Amino acid sequence: METNLLDKSYEPHGVEQRWYHFWEEQGLFRANQVTNRPAYSIVIPPPNVTGVLHMGHALNNTLQDILCRYRRLQGDNVLWMPGTDHAGIATQNVVEKKLAEQGITRHQIGREKFIEAVWEWRKTYGNAIINQLKRLGASCDWEKERFTMDEGLSKAVRKVFVQLFNEGLIYQGTYIINWCPRCHTALADLEVEHETHEGQLYYIWYPYANHPDKQGIVVATTRPETMFGDTAVAVNPDDIRYQDIPEQHVKLPLTHRIIPIIRDSYVDMRFGTGALKITPAHDPNDYEIGKRYQLESIKVIDDKGVMLSSAGHFQGMDRFACRQAAIKALTEQGLLVKVEPYQHNIGHCYRCKNIVEPNLSKQWFVRVKPLADKAIKAVEEKQTLIIPEIWTKTYFEWMYNIKDWCISRQIWWGHQIPAWKCKECGELIVAMDSPKTCTRCNSSDIEQETDVLDTWFSSALWPFSTMGWPDKTQLLETFYPTSVLVTGFDILFFWVARMMMMGIHFMGSVPFKDVYVHALVRDEHGSKMSKSKGNVIDPLTVIEKYGTDSFRFTLASLAAQGRDIKLSLERVDGYRHFINKLWNASRFSLIYLQKGYEDVHIRQNQIIDQWILIQLSKLIGHVKDSLNTYRFNDAANGLYQFIWHEFCDWYLEAIKPVLYERYGQEAKEATLSVLFRALHDSLILLHPFIPFVTEEIWHKLPGTKGSIMTAPFPTAISYNADHVIEIEKQMECIMSIINGIRNIRGEMNISPSLDLIVSLQTADDFVKQTSANHKDMIIYLAKLKAFTIEAPGLKPKSSAAAVIKHAEIFISLEGIIDVEKETARLEKELTKLSRELEGLSKKLANQDFLEKAPVDVIQKNKEKCQIMSDKKDKISTHLSKLKDWLS
Repeated sequence: METNLLDKSYEPHGVEQRWYHFWEEQGLFRANQVTNRPAYSIVIPPPNVTGVLHMGHALNNTLQDILCRYRRLQGDNVLWMPGTDHAGIATQNVVEKKLAEQGITRHQIGREKFIEAVWEWRKTYGNAIINQLKRLGASCDWEKERFTMDEGLSKAVRKVFVQLFNEGLIYQGTYIINWCPRCHTALADLEVEHETHEGQLYYIWYPYANHPDKQGIVVATTRPETMFGDTAVAVNPDDIRYQDIPEQHVKLPLTHRIIPIIRDSYVDMRFGTGALKITPAHDPNDYEIGKRYQLESIKVIDDKGVMLSSAGHFQGMDRFACRQAAIKALTEQGLLVKVEPYQHNIGHCYRCKNIVEPNLSKQWFVRVKPLADKAIKAVEEKQTLIIPEIWTKTYFEWMYNIKDWCISRQIWWGHQIPAWKCKECGELIVAMDSPKTCTRCNSSDIEQETDVLDTWFSSALWPFSTMGWPDKTQLLETFYPTSVLVTGFDILFFWVARMMMMGIHFMGSVPFKDVYVHALVRDEHGSKMSKSKGNVIDPLTVIEKYGTDSFRFTLASLAAQGRDIKLSLERVDGYRHFINKLWNASRFSLIYLQKGYEDVHIRQNQIIDQWILIQLSKLIGHVKDSLNTYRFNDAANGLYQFIWHEFCDWYLEAIKPVLYERYGQEAKEATLSVLFRALHDSLILLHPFIPFVTEEIWHKLPGTKGSIMTAPFPTAISYNADHVIEIEKQMECIMSIINGIRNIRGEMNISPSLDLIVSLQTADDFVKQTSANHKDMIIYLAKLKAFTIEAPGLKPKSSAAAVIKHAEIFISLEGIIDVEKETARLEKELTKLSRELEGLSKKLANQDFLEKAPVDVIQKNKEKCQIMSDKKDKISTHLSKLKDWLS
């Protein structure tokens, strides 16, 4: 056996491991800091150090890898900067759980020991996600891998904090913030996930201060436990129900406090009774109203979700236990008017999923409007393009309505805020280097702020901090701004907008020229994947079963701009067949390709060679244009169409007689040069999508050197436009004749092994000439015994017909098929099928079945019904034709 032959079947796992090791060993992912080649750079959205590969990662990194491999083939100097995020809250939670297994809390071991434990955990487990990305084929420059808590990035974080503070863009303030009682930390608005909740609306009577037994105002609320912090009741000034009320104060139920009635247009007259309890310390909207009317802010729930002394004898209760106790007390005192079911959205911590508590707290904030204004202008002036365009509008809406960013977190794992307070004089010191003494009074009794920075603060610096900023490095000089950011829409605001703000402010230019926003990967029915639904597809399981290339190609082929991906394992299996098709086609080709060919040699009478080169040239342009405009699915589908249909189904089949030397050695050599070019260029075009199998085949292809990663992107052969039209017109005619014959074979259930007698009737000179010139190809591909070209006339006896453009095809059925017997068989099958279809249709029309059966069962029955209906139509059509032939 020749050494360049491929194994009989493609076994991906050994191939994938071998070639990834080869790429790393050869330094093929490495970017050069100084080169005369065009620079192309991408920074990876850093996965959490706690993370494992999920579908979002798989799609995101597959698309990035496609771009990076494509740009390398284009000759660019490519930097794909990898790294991981320290993921403050998530990582702290993981390590705390591990300590809890040993019966230890972080408070028992102290901050320093706890942080040591986190670093130790990261050393042991932190590379899991990196190894999984490698399994996916990610061609990152791993030698430059960064971590948001490494020394260089920590220096960048401190530099940014100090500079923004000195510029008056970072400040401390007491504000209403989102507080997680489980994680014991503040959360930014974007870190709160809102979920629909079936709750209750409680109508509570607030008696007038001077006539408590006779009159009052009824207030509707979903949170009676916060009423102890009420400092006013608000009504809309336009609400006629409250224009002539006799008093301006009410008594707060379950307390002895008197609070004012205020009038504010914020109050929605349609909600409840139109009267709103105002609790400035526990509701962001109430907080703003409280500021307008100088109301007191009374905090009644502590940082653990427990009631404070301001809640009276409810002190010490959990907030939700207090709700029930307060309702019981209100009922006993006759102050609870009614309770109604009420559906509303409740905020949950994005990490631990506990209900978030709006809380009054002193925090650190970034004054973002001056930064946002520049980031808005950059997108308006198209310094950065957001693709698809639909996300530009969303970006603007968020940026125009941006609020100051709460950046402090009350946890231990993260970048500790570089601020110190003097215990002697109260001076606040913010500095790059840790001070030894107070800059004001020279006291050494100073204490560092215990809060850490929001994880997204360090992530916002990622495009330039990873390249060495604040130092002036060659890496920054060569690769900043980056070429494109590939990201999901869910972090457009968490991350992308903040990188825009920080990049422009500190680097003087946008961090990336393009932002490509990909869609969400859903299940096959379009539902969001979630553990609770049991519809999560694990990428690693898919890779293990189907191979990495099949999985990558599936994701790429479905990645249409602005449209979520409906992923099913059947689709992945379908693309595994595509990989096998490529493998088998290459295996066949390599039997004959004993050397490489620098040039193609085309014989004028071998139309199939000319046609495949024209299709290849079109494909090269199509792939290039599609990837340049982030139309990954268009590129993938173009490749699929070319390989499966044009190269395998038509070209390889058509050239077999030439390869078998029926037309001599010279003809064979000419065709081999074309076959080499078609396979050689196809492998390069496919490589960004399916890197492993293409590398394996490449090394078996004679005339290739080194890795396919270093090959130049193919150049399309230039053809005269009229010549292209003529060749394609002729091939269209030939293919329509062959397809017409094949369709009749299929419809009549004629065995593929039977050689047929076919006559073509046409008055069209072009059809006559083309079919005569390429008669051998038609006979071979259609598997014919005889093929004649005739003028239009009577339909031959006992024949099946197909109509094509400007011609009719007649296949003699004599000795091939017993028409009467076949008609009887099909009628019997149609009767049986009609009965089954009628029963299934009745089942699907049964309301009781539709209401009680599981969704997947109903869906399977619908699909079965459609398949049976299609089959019935085909049999009916076939029967109709047979009866025509009988007559």
